[in-house]
Amino acid sequence: MPLSRRLILAMPALAAAPALAQPADPRLADRGTGRPDAPVTVTEFYSLTCSHCAAFHQNTFPMVKRDLIETGALRLVWVDFPLDQLALAGACVARSLPPERYEGFISALLANQDRWAFTRGDPREELAKMAALAGMSRGKYDEVLADDGLKRAILTQRQAAEQQFNISATPSFSFRGRKTVNQSGDMPFDRFKQLVEEARRG
Repeated sequence: MPLSRRLILAMPALAAAPALAQPADPRLADRGTGRPDAPVTVTEFYSLTCSHCAAFHQNTFPMVKRDLIETGALRLVWVDFPLDQLALAGACVARSLPPERYEGFISALLANQDRWAFTRGDPREELAKMAALAGMSRGKYDEVLADDGLKRAILTQRQAAEQQFNISATPSFSFRGRKTVNQSGDMPFDRFKQLVEEARRG
């Protein structure tokens, strides 16, 4: 989804940070799936309220996981790239869950955007219900949403990713093997696999 179509994040100015450097806060460590020594690493920059991200995750990611990740051909790393305040809230919740619950939680949010992100009711209340299903208490949920430090840290990572990879839409992908290939937008599995092979061969 093009960045110009989403709301500008109403957050304080962010200090410059090393591009995608690993922070001390364990909540901001890499979240990914697949063997660390896979020949290709794919970084996906996504927003939880992006319909194109949801389409990729529902239509293409299952084949990516089955045919490429579980076979050891690649490792996929998710980088939160929230396009609005609601996506930022979801990213904060996902990052505050135990790391092993991250993939399942974001999968549920992307598969059920109409249930929480585009509801006619209060989306934060619907997000709270989704968080509860993932094992987060209401007290913890309220604490996470009030954590401005975590919000700024996620946005700092977004800013670093935007500068390093020149991201103009979500989802965006960086395929890194013997060579690096960057691609934006939802794509079918055949195209994704082609880019993996291109990065692997160099």
